[in-house]
Parts: sequence; structure tokens; C-alpha cells
Amino acid sequence: MSATEPDITHHYADVNGTRLHYAAAGTGGSPILLVHGFPETWWAFHKLIPRLAGRHRVFAVDLRGFGDSATAPEEDGSATAAEDLHQLIGHLRAGPVHLTGQDISGGTVFRLAATHPEDVLSLTAIEMGLAGFGLEALADVTHGGSWHIGVLAAPGIPEMLLAGREREFLGRFAFPAMTVVPGAVDDADLDEFTRCYARPDGWGGAAGLYRSMLGEGEELQALARSRPLPVPVLAVDAGGKSFTDTTLRRVSAGPVESVVLDGVGHYVALEDPGRLAAALLEFTASVDARASSLDG
Repeated sequence: MSATEPDITHHYADVNGTRLHYAAAGTGGSPILLVHGFPETWWAFHKLIPRLAGRHRVFAVDLRGFGDSATAPEEDGSATAAEDLHQLIGHLRAGPVHLTGQDISGGTVFRLAATHPEDVLSLTAIEMGLAGFGLEALADVTHGGSWHIGVLAAPGIPEMLLAGREREFLGRFAFPAMTVVPGAVDDADLDEFTRCYARPDGWGGAAGLYRSMLGEGEELQALARSRPLPVPVLAVDAGGKSFTDTTLRRVSAGPVESVVLDGVGHYVALEDPGRLAAALLEFTASVDARASSLDG
């Protein structure tokens, strides 16, 4: 069973040939859909959700192959995940949503917002890149890229090398390598993430998204040319970088706002949920006000 927090409920939805787990909180206001990255699950947002739920209905999904959603074959990539989210929004009768994604979910949320703009009020991108717009460089170890991307994308290799070593990989490499705030990822967090990745075929979701990322650059470039994002965008970068902002401005037809959170590492929702919530609430309030004035 998934770890949980007070006032957060847990549900399942059968969509697109799979079963998705999602957490929910809040009873009023416009809906927010939170989409995790790697090496995460919905639990990446457990500190953020209560800060948003006073003003919004909040849903945090486990992508196909992650967390407590059904496992997935390694060939399922961002296009499949985007269709999952499209059908989940329909299942929830929640659209349009303030779509919020981070890290390797970039291809998924970009596809969803570009191909189903009726589902999306706004897009918040947190520490996110896109294939075709520089993200692939993170896999180039000859120029400072990370070795783990190739490992995760190689068929059968994650299970061979990481099965039984999930906690060591997460606790001694994945989180420490890109976390700045001491203690932001604690033993309870590692227990929950380890539980999920230690499931049989628990690396399938990550393998699919990384393999997709390494091969979908031209497709996402074409999608950005034909269907640039029409919705308001908030780009959230950490540690003085501007990679997310630079990327989203290249694929957006609408306005892009930018927030840089200094003193924070890559895992923003775990490291500084307070400042992230403040940025999200200000942004979604402005989008909601604009939408309300147009409806009026």
C-alpha cells in the first residue's frame, strides 16, 4: 500500500488499457494535476499537496509503470503516458486542469498540452527539459552527462543491475547527486520510493520514458512547430539555472512566466514545497482570474 498523509485519499482508474493510481485532496477550486519525474512517484508531492488543497482540487498521479499504478512494458513511452493522462482527466471529469509536471515527465505533459489543449488550463514545468531541445545532452557522458540514463534505457539492464539494490541506488546516488537542501529526502521518503521501484518490473516505467526521451527529439520538434503550446506556462528552475525557461519558450505560443528558486536542488517539491506552492498558487490564481474575465 502507498504511504499517505492526512486528508489525502487514494484511488485507481482503469484507462487506456492500464490501471493508474492517483492521490487526491481538496474539494473546491480549479483542478491541479501533478505529474512526477524520476526517480519518483506521486509521493514526490506529498509535502506540496496540502499547501495547494486549500484553494484547489489536487490530483497526483503515478504514471504507468511507476508507484502503485500497473507495471508497464519498457516500450511504453511518453506518447502512451500522455494518452493515459488524457483519459484520466476524462475519467475524473476534471478538465481542464492546471497541468504540473517535472523532470522526465516533460515529454508526456508537453504532448498532452499540445495535442489536447482542451484538457489544460495552464502548464507548470518544474526542472524540465524536452527531447529535441537539448535534453538528450544529459545522456552524453563524454560532456558531463549522467551514466544512469543509458542504463535505464537499455533493455533488461535496470532489472539486472538494480533489482535488490533499489535503496542503495536511490539513497546513495539518485537523490544525493541532485539534492541541495539537507534532509529534504529522508528515510521515510527513501522507504516509499524503494518500495515502489522494488516491485516486480518496477523499473519498466522509467525505462520506457528514458528510452522514449532518447528517440523522440525530431517528433517533439515537429509537434512544437505544428502545435506550439497555446496555454499560459510557468517555468520553474532551481539553483540559478534557466534550462526549463529556455526550453519552454521555444515550444510555446502563449505567455511564459519564469521563477528561479535559489538554494534548492533538482527535487524542488521535496526540497522547498513552501516556495514552490507560493509560486504555483500565484500563477494559477492569475490564470483562473483571466479565464473568469473572459467567460464573463
